[in-house]
Amino acid sequence: MLEIKKINKETDFENITRNEFVDFLFTHLDKFGDPKKDIQKCLDYAFSDEKSEGGFALAAFYENKLVGTLIMNKTGMGDYIPDWILVYVAVDASYRGKGFGRQIVEESFKHCDGNVKLHVEYDNPAKRLYERIGFTSKYAEMRYQNK
Repeated sequence: MLEIKKINKETDFENITRNEFVDFLFTHLDKFGDPKKDIQKCLDYAFSDEKSEGGFALAAFYENKLVGTLIMNKTGMGDYIPDWILVYVAVDASYRGKGFGRQIVEESFKHCDGNVKLHVEYDNPAKRLYERIGFTSKYAEMRYQNK
């Protein structure tokens, strides 16, 4: 059975360290991930006590082995964009196809008090999972790179 633990702040890390958590995301997000320093910033934001920041992380264990992680950030903009953004979710490649990703994402919803959004690349295989869970594509994201 999958055991999912919520992490609200630095001191909530029990079976793993913060660095192991970040390393797991970096490794298992693979080409869809970000540099470790960006994952660290995301955790800093999730654990922040600032009024417009916050969030949480989830660590999922199967047979006492870390098999999945998630970071959810509060947007602070609840009435005009979703209240929460699912920034990172990853499952160890050797445990994919067992429903762990779905369980982790659905557990995260229990800790959110509003709507959730995420960004996913069109060629990411996880896109199908998100659609099965109920995520829809409302907008195309466009970016301008300011030099």
